[in-house]
Amino acid sequence: MKTLIAFISGLIFGLGLILSGMTNPAKVIGFLDLAGNWDPSLALVMGGAIFVAFPAFQIAKKQGFSLIGDPIQLSSKTSIDPKLVYGSLIFGIGWGLSGYCPGPAVASLISGGLQPVVFVITMLAGISLYKPLQKLQLKIHRNQGRKRRSRL
Repeated sequence: MKTLIAFISGLIFGLGLILSGMTNPAKVIGFLDLAGNWDPSLALVMGGAIFVAFPAFQIAKKQGFSLIGDPIQLSSKTSIDPKLVYGSLIFGIGWGLSGYCPGPAVASLISGGLQPVVFVITMLAGISLYKPLQKLQLKIHRNQGRKRRSRL
């Protein structure tokens, strides 16, 4: 039952992305091109998404579980930290260069075009690099701490 609900939810989401033009990189880049021929139509799509999602998140916070009984895990983090800023910058640069973000890119795979395939493959490569790079960063941080302590 969960798989069927997930499939139907994904299908509705994908159809919404296609109908709204979010799977068209030219339309997305037109929205991001504030200095050129700006296309504000995607702002309406985003506003509509917020209008629908905001009450749903308020209900989810109070309920604590989904309609099928699974626990809802919402982030409790409320601060803006460097990881959030850098991640947002990387996401925005990728979105601006390609015209795709993850959901529309996956929905665009049905078009048969090469561009969404390349985007999704590189997106998955980036996702798979996250944990190894995080471990490497932690290892470097630990080594720097040891070097500082050995100097004292």
